[in-house]
Amino acid sequence: MSFDDDRNAFLRQRRAVLAGIAGALMLPRAASAFNVPDQPRLITHDYAKVRRRFRTKLLQKGPAPDRYEALAAPPDGEQIFYRSGAGGELELAAWVSKYKRGHHAKPGVLFLHGGNAMGAGQWQLLKPYAEAGFVVLMPSVRGENGQMGNFSGFYDEVDDVLAAADRLAHLPGVDPNRLFVAGHSIGGTLTMLAAMSTHRFRAAAPISGNPDAFRFFNRYPQDIRFDDGNKHEFEVRSALCYAQSFKCPVHVVHGTEEDQFNDRAGLLAARARAAGIRIETDRVAGNHTSALPAEIEQSIRFFRGVAA
Repeated sequence: MSFDDDRNAFLRQRRAVLAGIAGALMLPRAASAFNVPDQPRLITHDYAKVRRRFRTKLLQKGPAPDRYEALAAPPDGEQIFYRSGAGGELELAAWVSKYKRGHHAKPGVLFLHGGNAMGAGQWQLLKPYAEAGFVVLMPSVRGENGQMGNFSGFYDEVDDVLAAADRLAHLPGVDPNRLFVAGHSIGGTLTMLAAMSTHRFRAAAPISGNPDAFRFFNRYPQDIRFDDGNKHEFEVRSALCYAQSFKCPVHVVHGTEEDQFNDRAGLLAARARAAGIRIETDRVAGNHTSALPAEIEQSIRFFRGVAA
């Protein structure tokens, strides 16, 4: 058997193991849609407190897996930096929309890009936020675009998101009491986890984010850098396991051609509502990318409704 055959066999075995673990989070296929799903063991635990106690164990340390372009400020934005990590040892880049300070402070939107690298194409999609009167900050996170830090996949990156939110809150002319968070794809997953980690945000809008790390890493096992023999490593990356920890209203949306998110979004909402959390789910016509402009418009309406 060749090296490639050995590797393929190993990956198939790992996918099978992860799929078995993921099954513990899913409703039985034969169950009625009206049945209350079994609750995960940590559903009543506060995710913010769990994060303070847990440290991920990385078996492989290095940069984020995606190809990237050099970071340079977009024409309608500025490149700034923020500090993250223990003791602020990481200096990471972010782009912020150009804006004029007025008599009244402006609301801010922290937008978390898709993929594991930040680029100009992602930034261009955010114009509607600026046009709606928000100051927009899109941060890169550790290990992306040749920057400092080690990629961990949905865990240490949450620290960067929270640090970027703090940077946005302290920008001149930004109202720290009207901060919102949104994100697409991988950024959508980070949006969920960030909204469970702090009371800073008025509302959150995860777009096409996967709340189930078991399912995500079953599909992308090459992105696993942590100890996959420890089930808790998957739990702390899964919003489904802590759905009662949301600390602000949430609007979850994905495209009509993304049927793989239907059951996960519904289960996330059911678990959150059981704790009295305001959470909405919706679908927008299109696929993972074509639906994004309309999904961003939805998030703007949701944020305005919450802030009214």
